[in-house]
This record gives sequence, C-alpha cells and structure tokens, in this order.
Amino acid sequence: KQILVLGLDGAGKTSVLHSLATNHVKHSVAPTEGFSAICINTEESQMEFLEIGGNESLRSYWKMYLPKVLLLVYVVDSADHARLPVAKQLLHQLIQNNSTLPVVVLANKQDLEGAYCITDIHDALALSDIGDERKMFLIGIHVAEDGSEISSNMKDAKELIAQLVLETQ
Repeated sequence: KQILVLGLDGAGKTSVLHSLATNHVKHSVAPTEGFSAICINTEESQMEFLEIGGNESLRSYWKMYLPKVLLLVYVVDSADHARLPVAKQLLHQLIQNNSTLPVVVLANKQDLEGAYCITDIHDALALSDIGDERKMFLIGIHVAEDGSEISSNMKDAKELIAQLVLETQ
C-alpha cells in the first residue's frame, strides 16, 4: 500500500518528498514528468510514496491510484493565491467518493513573502466542507535552504504521516 502525493505543478511535491526522505533539503528544479516513487523508512515502518506530476495532462491519472492508497498527501503552494481555487476544486473532486481516506494537506512555501497563513489556506481550500468522518490534517511547511536540515514542521509532517500509515494498515 502506498501514500499518494498530489498537488498542482509547482507546489513543491518533489522537494518536499526529497526532504522527508533524506532529512536534508535539496530544491529540485525539474518538475516531475509523470510518476516518481520513493521509499522512506522510519523506526516503525517502511512507507512508499507515489508522486504523480501536477500538470493538467497528468491529473487524469490521479483518480486511478486513489483506491489503492492508505493516505493522500496533498501539497499546495501557500504563496500561489491565484491557483488555490483550482487546488481546492481538484482536492474536493478527488476525495468526494472516498469518505474515509485520511488526507494530509501540506501548505508549502510558508517562508515566502505573501504566503497565506494556515487559516487562510484552510478557508481557501474549504477544508471544513470535507466532512467529519475522515482524518484530515493541515500543516504549514517550507523547504529551507539547500543542504540544511529539514524544519521542525517537516519533521512533524513526517511523524504524522508515519503514524497514520501505522493506524490504517
């Protein structure tokens, strides 16, 4: 069983995954063209992440993988205000037919000037409309400087994801 990582192109999915896997920061410039899989081991478990690129031509694949996963990690660019409505629409479409799939929304790029704070992201994505039956989390993160250790928020996100995987297996 995998963890599906989705979000619009440019949200920072690949950089986030690399940071979670290595505990160090490496900004990847090239967007994921297609699919990328990465395994992350923690003391308790081995987690397999499947990232699917976020450009329009790849979004049709998103739904195909959803029934096979334990958890959805949805990455949004907190500073890209213009595209948050699209991110919201896609998220709601994805999860409307699966009321129990846990969702972790990572509000990335919190360090950028003009980035929406967590409450603004919560409202922009209409997360209160998603329902009470599912486990849903929203964490503000940022991928720091190249080579540095990951931020405490990234560590929290990694621990939360690991915990959810253990609970849903």
